[in-house]
This record gives sequence, structure tokens and C-alpha cells, in this order.
Amino acid sequence: MESETIGVKNITREDIYHVLKTVFGYDNFKLYQEEIINSLLNGNDTFVVMPTGGGKSLTYQLPALLCDGTAIIISPLLALMKNQVDIIRNIYADDKIAHMLNSTLPRRELKQIFEDLSNGKTKMLFIAPESLKKESYTEFFKNLQISFFAIDEAHCISEWGHDFRPEYRMIRPMIDTIGQNVPVISLTATATPKVQEDIIKNLKLKNPNIYISSFNRPNLYYEVRPKTKNINKELIQLVREREGKSGIIYCMMRKTTEKIAELLQANGFKALPYHAGLSGAVRRQTQDLFLRQDIDIIVATIAFGMGIDKPDVRYIIHYDMPKSLEAYYQETGRAGRDGGEGDCIAFYNEDDLIKFDKMEQNNRGVAEKEISDLIMYETISYAESTICRRKLLLHYFGEDYKEDNCHSCDNCIYPKTQFDAKKEILTVLKAIDETKEQYKAKMIVKILLGNDKDKASLKHFKAEKLESYSAGAENDEKFWNSIIRQILILNFLKKDINNYGVLKITEKGREFLTNPKSIMLTRDRDFSNDNEELDDEMKMKGGSGADMILLKMLKDLRNQIAKQNNLPPFVIFQDPSLEEMTIQYPITLDELQNITGVGVGKAQKYGQPFVDLIKQYVDENEIERPNDIIIRSSANASSLKIFIIQSIDRKIPLDEIANAKNLSFDELLDQIDKIVASGIRIDIDYFIDDVIDPYHQEEIYDYFRTASTDDIQQALEELGENEYTEEEIRLMRIKFISEMGN
Repeated sequence: MESETIGVKNITREDIYHVLKTVFGYDNFKLYQEEIINSLLNGNDTFVVMPTGGGKSLTYQLPALLCDGTAIIISPLLALMKNQVDIIRNIYADDKIAHMLNSTLPRRELKQIFEDLSNGKTKMLFIAPESLKKESYTEFFKNLQISFFAIDEAHCISEWGHDFRPEYRMIRPMIDTIGQNVPVISLTATATPKVQEDIIKNLKLKNPNIYISSFNRPNLYYEVRPKTKNINKELIQLVREREGKSGIIYCMMRKTTEKIAELLQANGFKALPYHAGLSGAVRRQTQDLFLRQDIDIIVATIAFGMGIDKPDVRYIIHYDMPKSLEAYYQETGRAGRDGGEGDCIAFYNEDDLIKFDKMEQNNRGVAEKEISDLIMYETISYAESTICRRKLLLHYFGEDYKEDNCHSCDNCIYPKTQFDAKKEILTVLKAIDETKEQYKAKMIVKILLGNDKDKASLKHFKAEKLESYSAGAENDEKFWNSIIRQILILNFLKKDINNYGVLKITEKGREFLTNPKSIMLTRDRDFSNDNEELDDEMKMKGGSGADMILLKMLKDLRNQIAKQNNLPPFVIFQDPSLEEMTIQYPITLDELQNITGVGVGKAQKYGQPFVDLIKQYVDENEIERPNDIIIRSSANASSLKIFIIQSIDRKIPLDEIANAKNLSFDELLDQIDKIVASGIRIDIDYFIDDVIDPYHQEEIYDYFRTASTDDIQQALEELGENEYTEEEIRLMRIKFISEMGN
């Protein structure tokens, strides 16, 4: 490990990695984490946009432990602060290391906090922006050695964000009042380019280093369904298919959360409602029950979520579609934070969105209404679109998703028919050009339709005299909105957000006007039809390659220890750590420390019962442990098996796995055949979908359902050697045996 000094704080890279391993239990950083930490240690203001599960918290927690003084961490919710403090105290095994300061604390506890701060025992102090304004606190902070300020959930500062909080606008003045020249780091998971600009401006960050991670969450599956009269029946079916897994169901209204929770309870599910109308004690109790897995489902309004740090939420269901894509992204982002599966299913009805928006319109000024309308338009567009949902979502946050098919959303798995839209694209671009790029999408669509009902609103600029007037009358409003949305993603248009979404033609769009060519687009789904067909097939994800019997035993042990310690199970060990234990079979505390997410402290604190259980299981089942073999100089079957399983879990293409181990593709398939034959379930759908067309997949899969043997040559003869390859049949046999037999 290199030992160069970082910044002016005399901290080495070796120091950073030592804390990363011994305190947090990790060998390596996630994307940008190390650069962000170095930026802060170098005394620079730093701006971070990192999706949920990307590891934002570690980027201020780790430097806080290394720096002299106390880091002041500003956060919007008491529940979020409490959760962070509990986790830090648990991994560091010292309650004084982190405190939460708020006005509800008893005087004796406040006195202890101020003593710990004065004595330099507290490295992290969490505080809400409202408390930061308290004069007695600011006077105390003036004389406290502060290492840096961290502003979490920084999107709350922007009125363009989905969760604007006016008190966040007071953070910068209060920092200036405290008067210490220390760096400021601001962090958020959801920020469009406009919101990012607002955060930097309002916090007056000085030449900040900016780190924007990809908004892509590849482990999440996105689906939007029409909200019909059978929604409750569909909801019960969805939950039943995920029974025993943790999930959150979001509703707009408090009454709805209670009604749906009662419905789930009546059907045998462990569910409770959560909303701001419940007492603080009830909300805390409900959250604790969820964290400790005493209940599986929370039915909540948006009041629940920002304070939740539960990595193993396996599904998010939106009973009502959120009013903004920021809210949707943040709420769906609570699924699969540990990198495991996360299904995000939303029920959509445009009338619901309009109704909820109108309920809030009376309290808004003209400018706020303009912003609100634009935000809601984006949500409707997302819900009704037939193009890749991941592509749409990332485009909204200013990121270009290059893939044509993400293989993990309803629109990619069940694609709609495309049509040549050259004429329609030209029609839109000419209308925008003819009106001097002065109007938003809504007005352009009105011009193209030329409806009598819109004549009054179009009269003031003599729209009837435009060549584009009623040029698109043969199609409806939804059609033209869909065309505009799709060519925005194609970068033929851009929105001037500072001017409330006025459409501008890009250089690429001008090129198309001059030299038009065929471009295939899709028609939006019609959610106004309650009888629209839904694909019955649900998205199914394969297993992790773990020993499922041992995994269940380890989870039971974890739950038992968690209850004894009055802690959520994941605080003991997260699911990925347990899964890795079932592959590596550690039987000593030293070996346990080699498991991802298990540091020295955690191994010593909780590890002994786990390694005892694993040792007993290994002995009783005569298992040859990979660790026994890994220490040998040459690679062998067991270590190769582990490498293949873990690579497939990470969805690395099979040809790349073969190259990494200097295997031919056939040799790799031989190894995967052995893995599947041993009873381990793996998921190679991500590769199969790229190399075998859906028709061939279905035919081969159906063949193996009724075949008396899995012999490849016999399958080739019966299916037809001219139409199918041996490689296709081998891949589909692996899929079939894994799904049906393991």
C-alpha cells in the first residue's frame, strides 16, 4: 500500500485503507469514493451526486474518523440521523463517536453530548438545519474544532427538486455565522442538472470538486402497469410471489396506506401502515419492526423512506404513481441497496396524478405552477412511454444510456412494434423552427393538432397562419408528446430548463432537417384502456450460487443474534456477506475477515457463532472448503468454480469469463454444466438474451420440458441442425436445468 500523504492533514493512503478495512470491513472503495474522500481531506469543497446504494455515507464518515475535530453533518430527518448514529456506534463500538443533536433531547443527555464534543471524543455530530439556527448551538460551534460540514440530501435546497425545504436555504448563512474556514461537502442521490446547479449556487461552494456517479442501478427491474379496478387483486398476487421478502408499498393518501395494510393483513401478510398522521412513537416502532424483519411490508406515504437504511428491500410497489421522477427514482432506489434483486412496479392512472397535483395548486404561485406542470409532464411521459425505462430515467438526470435494451424493464422485455417516423419527426422540428424555438412541448402539440378548442390560446400569435398549424391533425396529443419525448432522447431537441422547458433544436436536429432519414420509433401505451393486456410472465431472477441450506441456517442465526442485541439483522451481517460465507465456508475468525463487508471489529463482535455453525455444517456434510484449496499455488476446480459463479453473479459476459481463465468457450460451458449439475442455481439470462432470439429460446426450452434425455445431439436432431446451433442448445439446457431442477 502506498503511503503518500493526503492533503495538509498528514493522513496517508495507508491510513485511509486501514480504516476502510478495520472499521467498515471493505478491501476496496466503490466508484469515486476514494476520490471524494481525498478531495475532502485536501480541504476542497466537494459536490457529490451518487445513487442510493452507491456509498455516499462512507465518503464523509471515513474522513470524519481520520480528521482532527468533529464533522457537522446536516440532515433533514430525525429518523435518518438516528439510523446513521446507530450504525456508526455499532461498527466502531463506542457510543461517544457519534451523536445526534436536536431540541427533543433531555437536558442531561444534551449536557453529555456537549461534554463529549468539548473533550474531542465525538467525530460526527448529526443535526437538522432547524437546530443549526439555534443561537446557543451556533455560539458553541464557534469554539468547537470542526473538521468539515457535510450536507446530506442536498436536493432539499432547490425548489426544482422533489423535496424542497426552505430551511435548507439557511444552511450557508449559518455556516458563515459559525465562521470556521473548513471544507463543505454536499451529497444527494437525486438531482437533475438544474437541481445540481441550484445546490452549488445556494451553498456557495468554492470551486468545488464535482463527482457525479452513474444514476444507473443495473440490479433494479422497472415496470409500469395500468391501474385498473382489479388493482388490489394484482397487488396481492405481486406480494404473494415475493412472500417472506421485505417490500415497501407507496401510496399518496394516508387513508390508503391504512386500507392497504388492512387488506394485506387480512390475506396473511405481516404489514403495517406508516404516515405522518401517526404518532412519533408508533412510526418509530413500525420502522424498528421492519428493520428487524418482524414485519415484511411497510405501506407508506412519502413520509417513510429517507430515514431508512435497510439494504435488503426486495421490491417497491407504487400503488399511486409519484408526482415527480425524482421522487420515483429515490423511492425505487430503496430496493436492492445491497446489490441484490430489486423489483420496482408502479400502477399508473393519469387522472390520479392530475387530481393529486390540483390538490396542491392552490398554495402555489405562477412560477411554482409552471415548474409543477413541467415535472408532472415528465412523470406522465415516463409512465406511458414504450421505450427503455432505464434510458428515459437516466436521460432525465442528464445521463446518456448507450444500450438499446437494458433487459430489465417491461418495455425492453416486452417491446412494442416500431414504425418509421421520419415524416413525424420532420413535422415536429419544422413546427419548432417555424415558431422561432419559443414554446414548450404543450404549445407545439396544440399547433400541430389545430383543434377548435385551442383557438383562443393560439390566437395571440396568429397560429392559424403557420404552415405547421394542424399539420399533425391525423394523430392525437399523446402521439405527438411521445414523438417529442423520443427525439429529445435522440438529442434532436433539448429543453431550456431555465425557461421552463422551452424546446430548442440541437445541431443534430438541424442536420436531420437538412438531410432527413428513416428513424424507427414506438407508439406509447394507451393507459386509458382498462383492459389493456398485461404480460403474465413475471420477471424472474436467478439465485446467487450460494449454498441455500447453509444460507437459511445463517439467516436464522443472524435473526436470533439480532433479536438478542435488539438490532436489525443486517447490522450483524448483510445478505451478500452471508452468501459469500456459503461459498467460502470460513471456519475461523481470521478467515471470516476475508469475507466482503466483515471487518476485524465485526468479526470479533459477532463472528464466533457463525464460524462455529459453518464448521459444524462442513464437518457433517464432508464439504471440501474452497479456502483449503485457494492457498495452493495452482488454480483448481474449486477456485475456478467460485470464480465462474461470482463472475456470472456480476453479469460478466461468458466469453469474457472464458478469456479471463484462458478457457475455450466449450470448456467454460463444461464447467458451468458441472456447477448446475451439482445443484447450484445460476442465472445466465443476461447473456442468453444477447445471443439467442426469443423464438429460439422458447422452442428449446419447450423441447427440454418434454424430452426424455438432456442429450445435446438428440436435441439437435429433433430441433433441426440447420436452424439451431449446439452452443444455443447447451446454453438453454443450462438455463432449463438451473431453473427447473435447482
